[in-house]
Amino acid sequence: MDFSDLGKMKEMMGQAKQMQEQMERKLSETVVEASTGGGVVTVRMNGKKQVLRLKIEQSAIGSAGSDLELLEDLITAAVNEAGRRADEAIKASVAGMMGGLNLPGLT
Repeated sequence: MDFSDLGKMKEMMGQAKQMQEQMERKLSETVVEASTGGGVVTVRMNGKKQVLRLKIEQSAIGSAGSDLELLEDLITAAVNEAGRRADEAIKASVAGMMGGLNLPGLT
């Protein structure tokens, strides 16, 4: 291995770090939303799968008081759906960032 190979490797490492930083920023900026129960429960989540907001319609409180298990199921389903949507959004974003690199296993 000569010095030109080391220079190329250093350049590639710099590019990889830059892509990682872009990806972290993109994960934070990507926001998805999912609702269940006809909008009774809505979850907003970012690409890092951090729940940003959980909204429960007031109408659900009265009826859910008698059926707490149903409300728990709706919350769980909304969080899981938001997570699935976050995965899809990030997968599409990564595919766009990778462009023509044609790396195996990334598409």
